[in-house]
Amino acid sequence: MADLKKGDKKLINAWATYDLANSVYNLVITATIFPIYYKAVTTTKDADGNEISNLVSFLGFEIKNTTLYDFAIAFAFLLVAVLSPLLSGIADYGGSKKRFMQFFCYLGAISCSLMYFFNADTLYIGVVLAILACVGYAGSLVFYNAYLPEIANPEQQDAVSAKGFAMGYVGSAVLLIVNLVMVMTRETGAEKLEMMQWAFVTVGIWWLIFSQITFYYLPKVNDAKNASKKAQGNYMLKGFKELIKVWNELKHNKKLVRFLPAFFIYSMGVQTVMLVANHFGSDEIKMEPGQLITTILIIQFVAMIGAYLFSYTSRKTSNLFTLKIATIIWSLICIFTFFFVYTAMHFYIVAAFVGLVMGGIQSLSRSTYSKMLPETEDNASYFSFYDVCEKLSIVLGMATFGIINECSATMRTPIVALIVFFVLGYLLLLRVPNNKDQPLIK
Repeated sequence: MADLKKGDKKLINAWATYDLANSVYNLVITATIFPIYYKAVTTTKDADGNEISNLVSFLGFEIKNTTLYDFAIAFAFLLVAVLSPLLSGIADYGGSKKRFMQFFCYLGAISCSLMYFFNADTLYIGVVLAILACVGYAGSLVFYNAYLPEIANPEQQDAVSAKGFAMGYVGSAVLLIVNLVMVMTRETGAEKLEMMQWAFVTVGIWWLIFSQITFYYLPKVNDAKNASKKAQGNYMLKGFKELIKVWNELKHNKKLVRFLPAFFIYSMGVQTVMLVANHFGSDEIKMEPGQLITTILIIQFVAMIGAYLFSYTSRKTSNLFTLKIATIIWSLICIFTFFFVYTAMHFYIVAAFVGLVMGGIQSLSRSTYSKMLPETEDNASYFSFYDVCEKLSIVLGMATFGIINECSATMRTPIVALIVFFVLGYLLLLRVPNNKDQPLIK
């Protein structure tokens, strides 16, 4: 292939195409089809379709199927949190970004496809593949993000990053709709489950095919240059050293040292809601697979509107004020769900509000953190720190929800923990200085 220069439109489009390739994992596997299928094959029912037991045996323990799922996802994100700084160091100094990105991409895509063989008799396969797919997805993103400064000029990077997000959103929504049609056009429950298995295969194929466009055009030139840095030290530990360095610098930044705990706490609630929403709809409201998938589509479409709405509000007021409003809305959503959500229509209404604040709080959190950073050329290390914080918040959020769920007779009880996360997040945001004239340094 011809060498494409930094900033070339074809190179930028190829890079952004990877968002189109891998976003289907996040929507189809993490949020919709897999949780629905997992719940269906791990629940024991009688001849009339009534639930007899939701207990599963795993590693010698008998626990609720939803609790096992919560713990598996928590473990996957713990692995990612530990691997992220290691992978960042490799990306910066290892000289093999493309090869590592390909490895994790193929790990994720193949794991998704192999989920086809997961059924009621192969629980271990399903759990292990879910963990590997998550690691593959998050691992490939470390190297994907590291390419951004190499393929786009500084003045292009905001627009290029947004382009990748938009392509990922469109691509994942398209495949999810295709999967929804596959499932809903089947008559029997067994046929619907088989179509869900094929949906896992379509995710893997989609991911593999579109990623080839990215891998064909991504440059190798800078890989060789980075490889020469190996002699400067142990590049595998470089990412961890950078995290320690960032933490030591952040301790003297008044805004960041107060913002990050708030972000960590309310992120425990935000991410957990997205990961357990389907199980709540299935367990508590007895919603059908088609209804659950429709719920996630509602969230996806409204989230785009919410991101722009909250961006507009933050411009008219401030980022911190808007984040406080978002945490209040999240708290009200959880309270309303705990007391009043008992039908599919109630769940759809809640989903619309979740989508509204989900897109807003995620985009605003990242931009707020970015605006609080000191003048530095080492933004990658600061955002690696941010990414690890977010992943660890998912680990603790899912683990907390799973433990409470295991000890409870209903999935409504763990919602109390989510309410606490959002209320505490709001209270911590009150401590963050919001006056631009207020000094950042303690």
